[in-house]
Amino acid sequence: MTRAAQSTRRLHPQDHPWHPRYVVWELTLACDHTCGHCGSRAGRARPDELTLPEALQVVAQLQAAGTRDVVLIGGEAYLYTGFLEIVAALREAGIRPLMTSGGRGLKPPRCRDLKEAGIALVSISVDGLSQAHNAIRESPTSYRDATRALTNLRDAGIPAAANTNVNRRNLHDLEALYEVLRSFDITAWQVQLTAPLGRAADHEGFILQPFDLLDLLPRLDALKRRAFEDGILLMPGNNLGYFGPEEALLRSQHPDGRDHWMGCQAGRFVLGIESDGAVKGCPSLQTDAYVGGNLRQQPLQEIWDHAPHLAFARARTRDDLWGYCKTCDFADVCLGGCTFTAHALLGRPGNNPYCHLRARELAARGLRERLVRAQPAPGRPFDNGRFDLVVEPLNPSS
Repeated sequence: MTRAAQSTRRLHPQDHPWHPRYVVWELTLACDHTCGHCGSRAGRARPDELTLPEALQVVAQLQAAGTRDVVLIGGEAYLYTGFLEIVAALREAGIRPLMTSGGRGLKPPRCRDLKEAGIALVSISVDGLSQAHNAIRESPTSYRDATRALTNLRDAGIPAAANTNVNRRNLHDLEALYEVLRSFDITAWQVQLTAPLGRAADHEGFILQPFDLLDLLPRLDALKRRAFEDGILLMPGNNLGYFGPEEALLRSQHPDGRDHWMGCQAGRFVLGIESDGAVKGCPSLQTDAYVGGNLRQQPLQEIWDHAPHLAFARARTRDDLWGYCKTCDFADVCLGGCTFTAHALLGRPGNNPYCHLRARELAARGLRERLVRAQPAPGRPFDNGRFDLVVEPLNPSS
């Protein structure tokens, strides 16, 4: 059987494990922020977003597909008319409803309504201390609103977590930011890299260079050990790693764990839904390249089973990789790291310079890689430009 045929054949639960266990659902692109690093370029609603009856039908399809967790996002999910009905419907379907938010509208009454509707956890995006966070989110009150939301969630009895996009504006805030977040009794903290996707592609100065991982990963290792002691689960995002000496601890949910990156899970156990019904294997994947169908035209199961745009990671092998990643000793397991990040950097997946092992191996040879923007993004949600990769001395000035 060819790889294409294998990726598009119908996959029955009895003969294959792939199913959309973890779904990130963009309810609306409307937002009360216009963040400079927003991959979806959120602000205004899409022109043809799913109606509430249509969205409730999606909930039933997710239940039938075996979905266990749904993260509601936007824009801001709470700006969608019928938001609380969706939360309640997910709960009634036996699916755990979660939410990621900038927090501006999470005042005490809304938090109480969320609790009643059955929300299981809310993660607040906090991208640095006050100065960095407000600059990134282009609002002088955003940090205050986000931290107040953490208090309001706690007061309403809703478990709260935090998530942080790491970039050049907040790279040096992490240790102090951890202390702030710990004071709000968060249960978990996800740390990921700001990739040049959407608006972040317009701000070349935001993004880290691959050699910045040499400093970042050891610091996260120390914070992870501290977080375990404090009862907080610190986890790296899918685009942060891979296979350096900190990998086993960073990927683990236990202090003595030995977990590691197992390849891109888009279309394997992860699914993304855009607010107009477009379906892709991961919420951050580029819309133009990875949408496999629309829920207005096709049932979810049909898209999942048959769309090659969703199935690419199920059949990926070392042969699909290129450049440095194809030669790596971990290529058969890692499979090029995060798909959307590699695509955002170099215009296609399969070679990912945001790799700690890669940065360390180059540094041992006195070299480093530097990203230089070669092509701007066109200006659409979930778009990207392209970067050239320059190999140069590790210490160019020396």
